[in-house]
Amino acid sequence: MTATDEPSPSDPRASRRRRMGILARCEAGDLKRLWEGLALDPAHEALRGPETGLVTLRGRTGGGGAPFNVGEVSVTRATVRLEDGCVGHAVMLGRDRVKARLAAVIDALADHPDHAGRIEAELLAPLEAGLAQADEQLREETAATRVEFFTMVRGED
Repeated sequence: MTATDEPSPSDPRASRRRRMGILARCEAGDLKRLWEGLALDPAHEALRGPETGLVTLRGRTGGGGAPFNVGEVSVTRATVRLEDGCVGHAVMLGRDRVKARLAAVIDALADHPDHAGRIEAELLAPLEAGLAQADEQLREETAATRVEFFTMVRGED
């Protein structure tokens, strides 16, 4: 993400994109643990799902060439409405219906001014830090297996 891609507080679409990216990538156990720490349990009704289906992944030859179907992956989606009318949506890779429903509830609460600050500080920020730490650890593990190749010149030039 470059400096120009950073979500501004005044851009709700960028803020939601960041929020949903964090919720989609985090571990379900971490999400549940932090959610329980918030002690929020708003009454809500399911408008859709959670339901699981398949999505076709598409790739491009060489990263920019002709498109082709790579395969299919399972996704789970959910939509909920809180008592106050706020609606939240979630789409997650995998088949974890509990995580998708919880992410939809968090999405709805994050738009509510009374809860947005707590959700950001006590749930999203720690999840984002954990994701960054896991990414850094993977980079370090990958770098440790890096092999440097070199060529020795033999004979005369």
